[in-house]
Amino acid sequence: MKLSVIPVCLLSAVVGDSPPGLTPDKPTEGRFVETEYGFMVAYQTMIPGTDIEFQMEPIPGSEIVLGERRYRVDPFWMARYEVTWREYKEFMSLYEAFKRFEIRGERLVTEENEIDAITTPTPLYDPTHTFKYGEDPQQPAVTITQYSARQYTKWISGITELQHRIPSEAEWEHACRAEAVTKYHFGDDPAQLGEYAWYADNVPEEGTKRVGQKRPNAWGLFDMHGNAAEWVLDGADDDHTRPNHASGLLSAATDWIRSTAPDRRKVCGGSWEFPADKCTCSSRLISNDEEWKSWDPNLPLSPWWLTTNPARGIGFRIIRPLREITREAMEEYWKIDHEHISYDVSDRLEEGRGVQGLVDPNLPDAIRTLESSR
Repeated sequence: MKLSVIPVCLLSAVVGDSPPGLTPDKPTEGRFVETEYGFMVAYQTMIPGTDIEFQMEPIPGSEIVLGERRYRVDPFWMARYEVTWREYKEFMSLYEAFKRFEIRGERLVTEENEIDAITTPTPLYDPTHTFKYGEDPQQPAVTITQYSARQYTKWISGITELQHRIPSEAEWEHACRAEAVTKYHFGDDPAQLGEYAWYADNVPEEGTKRVGQKRPNAWGLFDMHGNAAEWVLDGADDDHTRPNHASGLLSAATDWIRSTAPDRRKVCGGSWEFPADKCTCSSRLISNDEEWKSWDPNLPLSPWWLTTNPARGIGFRIIRPLREITREAMEEYWKIDHEHISYDVSDRLEEGRGVQGLVDPNLPDAIRTLESSR
């Protein structure tokens, strides 16, 4: 996929005099990443219409080898923590708002604006599956399909006017390692893992724990090992025609493995229920809808929710690349990418169980107006 790049210096026309996380002056303290556009620094973003913030850390570019593939990784910001229930429940709450817009004939999705529409997770049929191990606002949001994670990033992008997505496998492992070449980002000794991760040998009770309680890696990222395993864009290696460049150097941002199945997608880093050797920088799970949705009573199975372990330890975190691309090119990271997922979503929309809505900078104000009219 060839991407049309918008120089980050032009973003000021959209987001103000200086894009979030970028400064022209070299910082005198704290981590930073020097780029041709200025210095990338950590920053916080408030989800518009809420008092909820998430923190982003600058990740430098480099090269990384995964198996037989060598990737160029361009700079990006990555969320300090996995997406939490506090953040994700704001996304879930859009279901009711979109239904009310639909009833009132407002902000309707049409063929002309459908590119800016998302679907939101349907209300949980049986919350005990999803919340069996808790729903503390600071626990990672789990039992989420990759499709849901991608729609979440489209929502955040639309209301903030900043391009967010989930990482590719190469971007995720590069960020996890933070330049380490060892099993874990801190070395090879699994006896030290308890300082950095919640995993099978140190969880006092089953389930994910509040984010940020263990030590971060060298780039300020918490829980890259254990706690919740994390979705990436890539499908399983045996599900694709391998990307190939004459130079042998692939782009981590564009040459990720497209899945040829509705599942068979990668999840990185291991979770609370796995032993130390399954929570390394290179640890992977491959999704299996038949098993991971086996307790779902719906037919067809939900495109938004998983029900069964290990899915109750699977979440995600977001990234924001330094260089923005065109709106049309971004759709590659958000869109429905398999006909079976498209059918499952369409089936629910036609039956009235699902809902679509438009995401744009005006959405938070439109929801506030909606709430005030109750």
